[in-house]
Amino acid sequence: MDDEGFRDFVHARLGWLSRIAYLLTGDRHAAEDLLQNTLIRLSSRWSKVVAAGTPDAYVRKLMYHEHVSAWRRARHLRAEYTTAELPDGAAGPDMAAETVRRLLLEQALAKLTRKQRAVIVLRYFEDLSEADAAEALGVSIGTVKSQTSHALARLRELAPELHVLVKEPGERAVVSGRAHSRNGVTA
Repeated sequence: MDDEGFRDFVHARLGWLSRIAYLLTGDRHAAEDLLQNTLIRLSSRWSKVVAAGTPDAYVRKLMYHEHVSAWRRARHLRAEYTTAELPDGAAGPDMAAETVRRLLLEQALAKLTRKQRAVIVLRYFEDLSEADAAEALGVSIGTVKSQTSHALARLRELAPELHVLVKEPGERAVVSGRAHSRNGVTA
């Protein structure tokens, strides 16, 4: 294994990977466990992943599958819960309204099913296309579309105060000075 290449990859993408893990789990400690398990599995396959030339896509898919596997192993041992804590390492001072919006979004995401949450994370936080999200999840594009639709409807129901984030398809939303209309979510 190319230890230095692996360390460089992890160092360069640690923030990104931590954010995905947190968004998938909704819990800082579970996110740390998910990230650690993903990186352990990635390290044992690093040479093959580098040879294939797709480490970002591979680690994303590996993390999602590790998340689902961990959930399946532990689903009967513990109940899901929401958290009001933000992940460590927020960049710069946050305005109160932005903090409230993030908390509301976190709480709403935590109430989605795991598949819906994964689709929302991949499509709107990772900005993947429907085809790329389908590939990462190992499902059809139709499944991604339906899960996205159900998740957006559920987010509208759970947190109507997030109307600036979750719009009807085709409407434009402006958040933090930028306009987005990708299926109605701005993240």
